[in-house]
Amino acid sequence: MAYIEASKTEEAPFVSQEDRQRQIQKVLHSGSFRNASMLQHLLQYLAAKVDGHGPEALKEYTIGVEAFGRPQDFDPKTDTIVRVQIHRLRQKLKEYYDSDGVHDPIWIDIPKGHYLPTFEISETAGESSGPYPRQKADADGLLADVDGAVVPAAEPAGGGYFVWYSIIAAAVVASVFAAGLWVGSTRLHPGNAGQRASSNSQANSNKSTDPVKAFWSGFLGNDPAPIIAYPDAVFLLDNFNDLFRFRHGATDYRGTPVDPHLAQQFASNPALVARAGQLYYENSYLGFGELQAVGMLSYLFGQMGMKPVIKPSRELTVDDLKQHNVILLGSSAQNIAVAHFSTMGDFSFKNPNSMLEQWRGAIVNGNARSGEAATYRTERDPGTQVLKADYGLITVQPGVVPGRYIIVLAGLDTTGTEGAVLFATSRSGIEELNRVLATPGKPGAKNGFPTFQALLRIPLEGGYDVLGASLVTVHALPPNQPEPGNTGGTQASLP
Repeated sequence: MAYIEASKTEEAPFVSQEDRQRQIQKVLHSGSFRNASMLQHLLQYLAAKVDGHGPEALKEYTIGVEAFGRPQDFDPKTDTIVRVQIHRLRQKLKEYYDSDGVHDPIWIDIPKGHYLPTFEISETAGESSGPYPRQKADADGLLADVDGAVVPAAEPAGGGYFVWYSIIAAAVVASVFAAGLWVGSTRLHPGNAGQRASSNSQANSNKSTDPVKAFWSGFLGNDPAPIIAYPDAVFLLDNFNDLFRFRHGATDYRGTPVDPHLAQQFASNPALVARAGQLYYENSYLGFGELQAVGMLSYLFGQMGMKPVIKPSRELTVDDLKQHNVILLGSSAQNIAVAHFSTMGDFSFKNPNSMLEQWRGAIVNGNARSGEAATYRTERDPGTQVLKADYGLITVQPGVVPGRYIIVLAGLDTTGTEGAVLFATSRSGIEELNRVLATPGKPGAKNGFPTFQALLRIPLEGGYDVLGASLVTVHALPPNQPEPGNTGGTQASLP
């Protein structure tokens, strides 16, 4: 069904306040918005501001404070809730006008670069007029958000934890550009990145009154080029672009044919693999939550004058661990470096059957205190089975040499990873964490940066929209922890 874009030269027909309100109520009570309480509230708030503001008047700060209850010192640069929710509202409106509202006489849109909604009278009710073309994305399937960040236009067919690398690569590069960084085909090298870092910016971050920058400055110390290592799980790819998860066994370079016996021995579904024909190694897939995480961290570090190095976890070396602080994204089930280097603390990721996923894993609490559960699992709607909440874990542990640290930001699902990074880069999250760390008996910075594990609950909408993150509990790491991983060579021994 073709869509007609409204003319830019003709003045749009006037839509009365009564008609606007009637259309708002129709949208709010639709099936698309039925379970989206936060987006319902946001749409009502924005619609109420239409008559009293010009298109440029409503600011991100105002929305954060008035609509989302952020404190008066809310900083939109470090807490991205407004941009994230505005983008999701645009997507939800498009979903509505693609389904329930396809014949509506009035179209509601939030133009890119603005926060106030516009109301347009459909040129031909029942035709495809209005601001929501069914394919508005560019050739790579990407959409630009209000601040220029690039996000996937839609989840690829089949859903699940991983999305096509071409989408992720473009999005990561766009996010990194926004932070003033560059990731080339050969990736950044720590030495070069460190030489380009601004010492003045780093010094200012160390003295910053912003708790987010102060927290991360304490973690990074004198390291101007921290490593962000994202998961690069290995799959077997057939000639029809279907994927088979390959968790164990010897691997080779991307595109190399897989020995059939090896594939059937170690793949998750040997019977299906046996009928798939020739298979090839493929490790260029990434979760959408990790994409968001890389973007949030890159933006924050760019604001602090840092030049982070972004690389797949399988390329993490011992020299990286010795020379830099390392941020690992994803759980031990997805990120091989997390499984290898993060082996300490009361909380750990467990799966009763490593060959099966579908949200069977759990975060196990090995030292459950009063009011804490022994296990935390993905929460699902009992009727529809839609994912309603994920759990995430922030683990700060000593690095392989004194003065260096490893931080793991991970979830049971990719949404948990996004939620953990959202918490760790938001003012409200860090302030809550700081309050707990300052409590007597809780982990503190006795001889350096505090080492601990923070368990988070991440509410979801529609199974993948992260609505926030709340702190469940914090456990200190036991003292005198051994150095993680194997540092006996020039390259980390990642199985």
